[in-house]
Amino acid sequence: MEVDLLIVGAGPTGLFAAYYAGFRDLSVAVVDALPEPGGQVTAMYPEKLIFDVAGMPSVRGRDLVAGLVEQAGQYQPTYLLGRQARTLSTLDDGRLSVGLADGTTVVAGSMLVTAGIGEFRPRPLPAANGWHGRGVVHFVPQLDVHSGQDVVVVGGGDSAFDWALALHSIARSVTLVHRRATFRAHPGTVRKVRELGVPVITDAEVAELRGDQAVREVEISLKDGTRQVLPAQAVVAALGFIADLGPIESWGLELDHRHVLVDSTMRTSRERVFAAGDVAAYPGKVKLIATGFGEAATAVNNIAVTLDPSAHLFPGHSSDSG
Repeated sequence: MEVDLLIVGAGPTGLFAAYYAGFRDLSVAVVDALPEPGGQVTAMYPEKLIFDVAGMPSVRGRDLVAGLVEQAGQYQPTYLLGRQARTLSTLDDGRLSVGLADGTTVVAGSMLVTAGIGEFRPRPLPAANGWHGRGVVHFVPQLDVHSGQDVVVVGGGDSAFDWALALHSIARSVTLVHRRATFRAHPGTVRKVRELGVPVITDAEVAELRGDQAVREVEISLKDGTRQVLPAQAVVAALGFIADLGPIESWGLELDHRHVLVDSTMRTSRERVFAAGDVAAYPGKVKLIATGFGEAATAVNNIAVTLDPSAHLFPGHSSDSG
């Protein structure tokens, strides 16, 4: 397969880059190890409301992804999903050759890495060993699955409080358990959860899960030595995740703590390779979906000039083209 631009990562930044590259008349392929587009949004919080996308007071994760796919679809990018990009080499003519896990080779004029946090796996809940698929989950792809259930959410970060907030009106009961008295979550979200009356048990850890074919109750151990048993047909273990860049680390890019260093054009240390979104790093970077959109446009415009030096860096406004 030969394309002008290969985008590695089908999250929001990669999907917007696919649209913008089409707008710049570039042929595009998008590769992602996940089986569906959307990256972390699809895998981790499709039902979560996102409030900091410009022009949208709020948008559900899955709806944002659907809109981005539709937007990119105007230019018919090729999706290579469920396939990991493993190897990167440079051909004699300067183009890039990328080998995928399934044996496919993609030859591209340039590459844009939009891999987010890279490959990720949830941090395990020790007491939940053997209970996955029997009531224990790390993410909530569909909220209505937990309708009428007693749900225990474990964790103190944004995801834990987001799930507690989202499930409050759907589940029969929601209780949040955290091993510390302080939280990593945004203070505004913590306040909303408390104002809704969701029980928040701090200085406590899940000691044991009990049930038969599925979870029926959770025993927690408090710092003062006491124990408490909660009814639960679902346990959301929102303890964060462990991430690494996988094969990207072997591509000869300058890295800083699992991030790819870029300049103001989003160019990496390797010729014809650019990066945007959460994976890209530079001084003063703010990790937001909105930031990734801007970085994608910056990267694609500079890629267009890299591929054709006679092209204009700024192609004009999309509204001018109809």
